[in-house]
Amino acid sequence: MAHDGQTLPTPVLGDLLSLTREALTPVEAAFEEARTAIRARIAPTGKVDAVLLDSDQYAAHGLAWLATYVESLRQMQGWAERLQEDGQFGEMEQLIHQIAFGEYLNQIAGGIPMNQGEISRLSDLGLSVDLDTGAAGQLRREGNTDAARMALVTLMRSNHGRATFGATGLDEELEMIREQFRRYSDEQVAPHAHEWHLKDELIPMEVIDQLAEMGVFGLTIPEEFGGLGMPKSSMVVVSEELSRGYIGVGSLGTRTEIAAELIICGGTQAQKEQWLPKLSSGEILPTAVFTEPNTGSDLGSLRTRAVKDGEDWVVNGNKTWITHAARTHVMTVLARTIPDTKDYRGLSMFLAEKTPGTDEQPFVDPGLSGGEIEVLGYRGMKEYTVNFDDFKVMGENLLGGEEGQGFKQLMQTFESARIQTAARAIGVAQNALEVGMQYAEDRKQFGKSLIEFPRVAAKLAMMAVEIMIARQLTYFSAREKDADRRCDLEAGMAKLLGARVAWSCADNALQIHGGNGFALEYQISRILCDARILNIFEGAGEIQAQVITRRLL
Repeated sequence: MAHDGQTLPTPVLGDLLSLTREALTPVEAAFEEARTAIRARIAPTGKVDAVLLDSDQYAAHGLAWLATYVESLRQMQGWAERLQEDGQFGEMEQLIHQIAFGEYLNQIAGGIPMNQGEISRLSDLGLSVDLDTGAAGQLRREGNTDAARMALVTLMRSNHGRATFGATGLDEELEMIREQFRRYSDEQVAPHAHEWHLKDELIPMEVIDQLAEMGVFGLTIPEEFGGLGMPKSSMVVVSEELSRGYIGVGSLGTRTEIAAELIICGGTQAQKEQWLPKLSSGEILPTAVFTEPNTGSDLGSLRTRAVKDGEDWVVNGNKTWITHAARTHVMTVLARTIPDTKDYRGLSMFLAEKTPGTDEQPFVDPGLSGGEIEVLGYRGMKEYTVNFDDFKVMGENLLGGEEGQGFKQLMQTFESARIQTAARAIGVAQNALEVGMQYAEDRKQFGKSLIEFPRVAAKLAMMAVEIMIARQLTYFSAREKDADRRCDLEAGMAKLLGARVAWSCADNALQIHGGNGFALEYQISRILCDARILNIFEGAGEIQAQVITRRLL
């Protein structure tokens, strides 16, 4: 392929896997050097100093992003080597792998975008690393070229209509699950998603019933409690494909995932036997009631109180940003039960039963009130404020039957919740890519399709590449969870990167649409709004980076 009379390098580099394997060595060494430098700055005694961490936050969060990039490249290498062994490492996969290394190595060397206008550079971490020589240098120069991007998009065009671009590396069973939910999403969700969004409607109960019949709500609940007992990897695939149709549908399972995980990890045997089968079947729908108006991510400062009243409890306080609160049957409520405490040690978790409401009257039980919060996107379940005014909760519904365990119980759910959120982000990103690519094929300007212009093609190529990077990082975190290994670090990284990738894909797909992308009638306007929430809920990007850094040190 020639530009301005010059011949560009051959798109696929020779002995690619050896090159990328060798390039990992200097970036892994750079990360260890950075970790040592940051530890000396914010954990001089061996334990993270909160004051030093806050004052050096930019560099500390840069360490989290560097760690995420290094782990991403490791997982891409593992993906590529597995495909090679299985005879699936074709030209498309090679180009995705090569561009991923070329781009991320260049960003590590020149600056990692933590957010718009916030670039983390190695100098912020006190480093000066040589990534100009050897395999890393070659990949930086020759990995992500115009020729490579155009070659990748040519292959994507011939392969359009597939759920993904490039082999995902999943086993046969998970690919069958993906195909089942991909078809469902295409047939039952995608055709209606934009109308639901524009009318700000709740997802129809018919869809929820269909998901229940397909086993979505009991996917990872143990078989002894009526679930399918499948691995978290299956939950990732299902969430990704449903979110590709509409994030609201992909997020329905999140409510049950959080509630079930709370009960599995922290509930009594009686609570497991009572609640899990009903959650699994979809007979009851749950909602998570944690956030308060003035606390946000600072859950340890919650002020909602529950006071013992005989054998039962009376709850008073205000909650906000409660998803799907109106028509659910049970609330997992985090409240302060131990007097004179001001941190997480005084919190307890309740399984508070409620009566499903309607759009017109969302809350019908005595002591329960609230209203809808109108939002830009993520509309299918709606967001609410929830007020408790002497609301009664049965004594047997204190999770685990023990006070003061609420925060610990909630922390146990964060791995699964963040893995699932990363999967939702991948689905939204994939949706943006497909919508953007279709528009680029159909829209003609100056006598040819938009996709034939290199800057449009480059946007699509980078979407496909970054989606695969985020996908492999998410699959890795799910495998770690399935192996019963601690994976809060890996789950946090997957969520951190996935959220940024979803926003980038949506933003670029809207740019490809030009002025039409700003019109409400085009799907991409909804996808952009839906993508924006991913960097906020389940831990805002800044909080996520803070948590990752603490774990690294």
